[in-house]
Amino acid sequence: MVRPTTMTVRTFDFTNLDARRLTKVGAGWANIRVDHNSTVTLITETGANSAQLDFRFSASYRAAEAVIGLIQIEGQIAWEGDAKSLVKGFSTGGQMPQEIANEIHTVIMTNCIPETVILARELRLPPPIPIPQVQVPGQPAPLKKGRSPEIA
Repeated sequence: MVRPTTMTVRTFDFTNLDARRLTKVGAGWANIRVDHNSTVTLITETGANSAQLDFRFSASYRAAEAVIGLIQIEGQIAWEGDAKSLVKGFSTGGQMPQEIANEIHTVIMTNCIPETVILARELRLPPPIPIPQVQVPGQPAPLKKGRSPEIA
């Protein structure tokens, strides 16, 4: 019987937070686009079955051709699994096996997005994720601009 290999993130730590607003508050930018990116920058074997992964997460805020804000988060992940092959594959080709990459980048996003929401609020930038629209059942839908309500 073949036993599945276990891969587990043991710890997750932020090591550096850098958040900047590059324009004045109320500059009136429209159509702000937020791009997210997570990158594993270094993998170090810390034991026979453990590794440390250094990462960088960034969220850049763009409107038209201007960058209006940038949030960068760096950190470390303690990972448990086949560290020797993970380090070897990453150092030779800069790639991780798909299953491990999915796990690692999911953990990075899961931890960094909420932190980015808080930092964006402090800088008066829009949240990096869409805010859900709430509609209470039984209430009429909000009016769109330029439409008048129908009278029965």
